[in-house]
Amino acid sequence: MPSLARSTAVLLAAMLLAACSSQAPVEPIVAAPSPPPQQFPGTAEEVLFSALGLVGTPYRYGGNTPDGGFDCSGLINYVYRGAAGVALPRTTREMNAMRGATIRRNDLKAGDLLFFATSGGRHVSHAAIYVGEGRFVHAPSTGGTVRLDSLSNGYWQKNYLSAKRVLDSERLAQNP
Repeated sequence: MPSLARSTAVLLAAMLLAACSSQAPVEPIVAAPSPPPQQFPGTAEEVLFSALGLVGTPYRYGGNTPDGGFDCSGLINYVYRGAAGVALPRTTREMNAMRGATIRRNDLKAGDLLFFATSGGRHVSHAAIYVGEGRFVHAPSTGGTVRLDSLSNGYWQKNYLSAKRVLDSERLAQNP
């Protein structure tokens, strides 16, 4: 992608991240300087824009297409297959169990997978795609739509379990 187009794409992503939130963050957000265009490797950038482009798509349990709707793992599979050319396991538990680097919350990068325990306990029951600046795209629940949410939201903080890196720099991580 030419430098001007990449800069424009990064600016558009920053604007989307700043404007779209299902609820106001609990903590005030201090504006950070714009990241250089090289921050997102090509594949991670494609995952980021593909995920953001699906915001507003209806939720459907078992769904895995924009026309039919998405559940959380269907959304992730659709984005990674189309934007990165990789097939991931179908369920959140299988995604959580796959090989790949487990990432600390402070080290998250665009394209990392986030895992949550939304059904009580400590078992993974929900997954999302991290898009940067403390935000993630996910298909949360019946009756809802794919949306952008913040990790600073108390509900997501309480239910956050872990993160996994599927993309490694400019190459995809090896899956079993």
